[in-house]
Amino acid sequence: MSLAQVRCRTTVGVDSHAVDVETHIGNGLPAFHIVGLPAAAVRESRERVRAALLHAGFEFPNRRITVNLTPADLPKDSGGFDLPIAIGVLVASGQLTGPDGRKPPDLDATELVGELSLTGKLRPVKGLLAIALGLMRDAPVRELIIPAADSAQAAVVPGLRAVAAGHLATVCAHLDGSEPLAAIEPEPPAPADERANGADFADVRGQAVARRALEIAAAGRHSLLMSGPPGAGKSMLATRLPSILPPATGADALESAAILALTGRFRPDAIAARPFRAPHHSASTAALIGGGNPPRPGEASLAHHGVLFLDELPEFSRAALEALREPLETGAVVVSRAARQVTFPAAFQLVAAMNPCPCGHLGTPDCRCSADQVQRYQRRVSGPLLDRIDLRITLARVDEQVLLGARPAESSSAIAQRVATATERQLARQGCPNALLDVAGVNRWCRPDADGHELLMRAAAGLRLSARALHRVQKVARTIADLAAREGLQAQDVREALGYRQGPNVVS
Repeated sequence: MSLAQVRCRTTVGVDSHAVDVETHIGNGLPAFHIVGLPAAAVRESRERVRAALLHAGFEFPNRRITVNLTPADLPKDSGGFDLPIAIGVLVASGQLTGPDGRKPPDLDATELVGELSLTGKLRPVKGLLAIALGLMRDAPVRELIIPAADSAQAAVVPGLRAVAAGHLATVCAHLDGSEPLAAIEPEPPAPADERANGADFADVRGQAVARRALEIAAAGRHSLLMSGPPGAGKSMLATRLPSILPPATGADALESAAILALTGRFRPDAIAARPFRAPHHSASTAALIGGGNPPRPGEASLAHHGVLFLDELPEFSRAALEALREPLETGAVVVSRAARQVTFPAAFQLVAAMNPCPCGHLGTPDCRCSADQVQRYQRRVSGPLLDRIDLRITLARVDEQVLLGARPAESSSAIAQRVATATERQLARQGCPNALLDVAGVNRWCRPDADGHELLMRAAAGLRLSARALHRVQKVARTIADLAAREGLQAQDVREALGYRQGPNVVS
């Protein structure tokens, strides 16, 4: 047989697309051409495939070989095409047959992905989890053949039919029926326990308002901005937020893990743990929201269904901060280039911290900043970005007696129980956290009683709240009521939510 067709998959962003690898061996001068918009990594597979076939004991056809990757207009950029190309060459040259020894193997229900070493060993590919999820979406009945090193990613996808191999010869033995490979057994993810790293709210002394704000933020998935002098505990509090968040489950956990797998950060033992990303303030716009060629996910997407913590918020570049405005609203980042457009999910929970002025001691005798310096510093955080932050609090310096006192603080486990109960109440009522409610959901679930409505009307006029800010106040009030196990919103819920809208005193 001189023509073979093998199915493969490639990732574009976090989505995977089916690719047909067509291999034709014909007469003519010996050559090996790969067409169909291959990137450099795919074009270089010619040499890897040639060496792998020879080391695996096969012959490399001394004829004209043409490999076509369809659809032709879809960019291909992965070493994962090595295995399907090698299998296509073997089938087209008649060296690989089915169990009867005469006909080629039936590859209609099989998809292959894997990078080859020069000796024929299968190496892992990035984004295998995204490939597996795409296969389950498009063709769940097909069998996926993957490198053995990627077995852990395939094992977390429910219902996936996958087998793992360590060498090209092993794949050939599976396809010709001589030595079938055993299916990968699914392994449910282990329960997440962020408290294992020692970060516990029991270590935090004082800061009752900040602890309460973080509990509300965790229960409703609200964004939070903390302002205060150096050493007040802003970073300490933020890094303990994951210890009270409910673990990610089901599709949320798989989506987050698939994005991390694209960058080689997949950990099967932490798939249920929500991501916590804390980039340095020198991060570029592309590093924060994604970019590059080909486009890669940024920190906003790596924090999908988790927390994006921006310490020293005003020190980030203005362009990088402004780029966060759209994903805070839409939950996605769209990276547009001349040749392609890629969408990365970015439904993150923003937690930020900042000093009140360049020296950090505004309002104390130690501050030497001029009014103009303070204003310029605070204006690095724009009004439109602030408008998208649900909770804003100001932290004061902790008194020495409280800091060195022996009185224990409430632990993360106790707070996490209240957060889990409030989260379950939200999911049962509306199917999503309060922060993700749309306008119709706000109108339905976040309507206060008569006293709360009157208070909200006065605050909206007096504080000149935008429509977005008004809705966010209602969402926070709904979370406060959920933590108190109240069915309806009362004036006290609205009053507390409005209190978190007042600070910090950032000039916009």
